[in-house]
Amino acid sequence: MAKRSIIPFGPQHPVLPEPIHLDLVLEDEVVVEAIPNIGFVHRGLEKLVETRDFKQYVYVAERVCGICSFGHGLGYCESVEHVMHIDVPKRARYLRTLWMELSRIHSHLLWLGLLADALGFEALFMQSWRLREKVLDIFDNTTGGRIIFSVNQIGGVLKDIDASMLKEIDTILYDMETDLKPIMDTFLEDMLVNSRLRGLGVLSKEQAYLAGAVGPMARASGIDYDSRETGYAAYADLNFGPITATEGDCYARCKVRLAEILQSFEILHELISKIPGGDINVPVKGNPNGECFIRIEQPRGEAIYYTKGNGTKYLDRFRLRTPTTSNIPPMLDLLKGCQLGDVPLLILTIDPCISCTER
Repeated sequence: MAKRSIIPFGPQHPVLPEPIHLDLVLEDEVVVEAIPNIGFVHRGLEKLVETRDFKQYVYVAERVCGICSFGHGLGYCESVEHVMHIDVPKRARYLRTLWMELSRIHSHLLWLGLLADALGFEALFMQSWRLREKVLDIFDNTTGGRIIFSVNQIGGVLKDIDASMLKEIDTILYDMETDLKPIMDTFLEDMLVNSRLRGLGVLSKEQAYLAGAVGPMARASGIDYDSRETGYAAYADLNFGPITATEGDCYARCKVRLAEILQSFEILHELISKIPGGDINVPVKGNPNGECFIRIEQPRGEAIYYTKGNGTKYLDRFRLRTPTTSNIPPMLDLLKGCQLGDVPLLILTIDPCISCTER
């Protein structure tokens, strides 16, 4: 029987940008078990609802994570608006959806660059992040921020986008589609990339379902589910469907994210062509009294937001379940039986966000 040893993995690792910490039980170079240690970057953000009123807390929610910041602000605002029965103007819902889909492109391009870096493909890493910069420039021009935007507010949004800027964004997106094609071809067809991704970390549809996988990780295993179909923000007015794959391996998870970037381009073109005029926010009177549980589709997968108000300006409770929280159990299944050298790549393919998870 091979001798077993336990080695710590993380919280810092040269391949991974996130401070994930695992204890790996090894037999020679094979992982037989992975034990996660959660809480390394815990910040106690949920407790701040006791000291920040429900309007101020929008800015705290956005700082749960940098990459997912807009989605966290959107999810929090939507939940409070449901509690207070606020009818958000249609233009504001379209603007929220526009920034949300840009966030999805930005997040997926960031992940693709990190994947290329993990493979040692530095030119592909640079090209992915070069394209991502165009999205960050759009954010900068429309919100004043590149990562944290602070344009969500209870009752709508704080900033509008004029017709000329929308037209310019539309043109930039068409240019980005052209620039994305050679990057996609490299990820999907290059021999080096294929040799590292195909057949690695296979998660069957049944395993993904039982372990509670969400987002691209679940859809890459054939689970046909996307929270955007619930119709929050302006998604009820748009034509799209979940993008799935059947292989369930690292290659499939890469393929799904690339296809989702193209889908987000299509959604954004449709949004820009359909966006109505009108107000971008409504006055908010009173305080939240009641509770609401909603779900939205973050770039990494389904996120759940729970708010409970008591009639004062301070909420009783705000609770958030992030996509990485759901994807850690299936990730641990993937690690069992893999080689030690593949651990960083397998962790990376769930697109972990530990700051979101630990809050």
